[in-house]
Amino acid sequence: MRPRHLSRRVLLAGGAAALTACSASGPPPQPPSEDPDSPETLLLKELIAEKERTIALYSSLIAGGAQKLVPFRDRHQAHLNELRKHVKATAPTRLSASGSATPSATATPKASLSRLRDLERKAAALRARQLASLSPGMAQLIASIGACEAAHAVALPRSL
Repeated sequence: MRPRHLSRRVLLAGGAAALTACSASGPPPQPPSEDPDSPETLLLKELIAEKERTIALYSSLIAGGAQKLVPFRDRHQAHLNELRKHVKATAPTRLSASGSATPSATATPKASLSRLRDLERKAAALRARQLASLSPGMAQLIASIGACEAAHAVALPRSL
């Protein structure tokens, strides 16, 4: 007895039917579940929001003619850019052609050198307390940001 050979057309039709049956019989696809943010991610998001507010304060003084503050603001922008690399789905703060930050939805408090100095001092002090729960690499980044903030508190000019 001679074995029967199936035609190519029959094999393809049978394969397509089998694939359709397999895909239809499985559970319906579910959207990927979003895990709640880890404590580290939550901290990073808080730091990003804080940096955005700080940049806005610097930008408001710079827009008023305090060009001496541009390097300080630019360092905060570099911190912000680095923090964003570690968190998904945060909209970047963009600097306009004049160098001022794009306005945010929240009102920016009145900016002054004493307010900026106080903000930098408090931020630097807070960084040391935030390191305990972080991974080593993230702790190093946050410690470096804190050191820069401490230097800002000292280096900000007394007057403009």
